[in-house]
Amino acid sequence: MTTPEPHSSKSHSPNPEANTPAAHNALEAAGIDAAAVSYPPNPDFDNGRWFPTWRPYSGNLDRDPVGINEYVPPAKSVLLGVQHTFAMFGSTVLAPLLMGFDPNLAILMSGICTVMFFIITGGRMPSYLGSSFAFIGPVIAVTAYAGAGFNDNLNVALGGIMACGIIYALVGLLVMKTGTGWIERLMPPIVTGAIVMIIGLNLAPVTIQGVSANQFDAWMATLTVLLISGVAVFTRGMLRRLLLLVGLILSYIAYFVMTNVLGYGVPIDFSNVSAASWFGLPSIHTPHFEMSAIILIAPVAFILIAENLGHFKAVEGMTKSRVTPYMGRAFFADGLATTFSAGFGGTGVTTYAENIGVMAVTKVYSTTIFVIAGLVAILLGLSPKFGAIIQTIPSALLGGASIVVFGLIAIAGAKIWIDSHIDFSKNSNLIIAAVTVIMGTGNFSLHLGGFDLGGIGTATLAAIVLNALFNRQKD
Repeated sequence: MTTPEPHSSKSHSPNPEANTPAAHNALEAAGIDAAAVSYPPNPDFDNGRWFPTWRPYSGNLDRDPVGINEYVPPAKSVLLGVQHTFAMFGSTVLAPLLMGFDPNLAILMSGICTVMFFIITGGRMPSYLGSSFAFIGPVIAVTAYAGAGFNDNLNVALGGIMACGIIYALVGLLVMKTGTGWIERLMPPIVTGAIVMIIGLNLAPVTIQGVSANQFDAWMATLTVLLISGVAVFTRGMLRRLLLLVGLILSYIAYFVMTNVLGYGVPIDFSNVSAASWFGLPSIHTPHFEMSAIILIAPVAFILIAENLGHFKAVEGMTKSRVTPYMGRAFFADGLATTFSAGFGGTGVTTYAENIGVMAVTKVYSTTIFVIAGLVAILLGLSPKFGAIIQTIPSALLGGASIVVFGLIAIAGAKIWIDSHIDFSKNSNLIIAAVTVIMGTGNFSLHLGGFDLGGIGTATLAAIVLNALFNRQKD
């Protein structure tokens, strides 16, 4: 993965006047922690208003990134939005299936929550909200879910997820009031880089196992990786920006020819597509609040905070834009979205590293693209037929795409270290990174009472504790 180039000078050149006390006062008046800012101010982005000043993109797609507050023509925006929908689809469907939730409802909620996130963050944080994997362990523990079919104790889990979302939203309000300094001291770049890296590495074993059931699937997953990589390296312009979408379409065609035409492997079954209706509302479920479930599920909020802090730092590193001062809004938006989703029977949601991986390759950071992705997801959630079409994508192809995306996530963690100039000649940084990465990759899990931290949670806790012990330096 190459390091993103600086934004075009037209819309992202530093403005000396934006560093004046008046500019900082404007930020403070808008509830923004000016002291937490690390990148040169951009007068369009840091304008003291809820939304940035939007600008049409005027750069060269082969060379220049698309900024957060820039927008591309409608046709290209739709294609880029669809690609983000494809990027989140596998995980957003898989997570509810593992917990016994309705995947169509999860898709619908992810789209609504992404649009909510855009509005609450003022269009300053390019992110897609999809089903969170952090809830899987606690939900299964609370509901005693057997692992197949509908979860009969779903309502109890929904109450716990709503409580988690409320706690998360309250932390967001606290950050909006007090600034991000205390969170950044708790989780500096050495910690957040490690967290982002283990999110990608922790998912690797599941992805590889999913495409290794037989040699045919393994070869088709490899072909998918090669096709996506080929699009990323050998094409130019808009085609390169749509590497995942184009790569999946090419691999889908190849899979169809190999199975349905030539008779190798398991053919694609289109029977569910013909039987599905064009329009239909998914089933709504009402949460039920039980203290035992709340105690077990609510602490997931702190895992989400650490996870999303890493995501937001990765976004800041890629975009070179001042998104840290708006982190409180992002935490609040994600918490509110999780509460909203669970209130109707959906999963808890989180910002998706998969879509951050897409941004890392395409260098399109415009938040308007995520609104389109959210609207596409809403259409998917309201159309059983279209959902059935998407679900015909063989797992081998989704696995191949996941190999690329999860790899990009892991490298994004390393990029945080590089951009932050982490000094690995210091043994403290070496130990923090080494222990965290191995714990997270190996899925080493600790239990606090009845709460299973999981591999990512345990590694996150280890990174925070080790940093507090070994990097006790004065500001």
